[in-house]
Amino acid sequence: MANAATLTLQLDPALMESAEALYGGFGLTLAQAFNIFLHKSLMENGLPFEMRQPRYNAETEAALQEAEDIVNGKMQTRVYENYADFLAEIDEEIRMELEERGVAC
Repeated sequence: MANAATLTLQLDPALMESAEALYGGFGLTLAQAFNIFLHKSLMENGLPFEMRQPRYNAETEAALQEAEDIVNGKMQTRVYENYADFLAEIDEEIRMELEERGVAC
């Protein structure tokens, strides 16, 4: 662009890196992607997507909290010697769940 305006943004470095990788996969720079966002915003006369809070069921909320706790070091994860041990534990958990529900194994 010969007559381009300059916009300076402060972004989280990880967010910027992820966005650059995403849009780079489409052959776009972050500046080009931002220009597309602005053009689409003008076409829509607002944000080019619906904004709302995500709604998750209790099980999903618990899983998200568990993942956050693991990432933040508040919860330890299990370590397995091998893949067979991992599968054996899953099989046992499934068996116990089915027993609790009264399903014959």
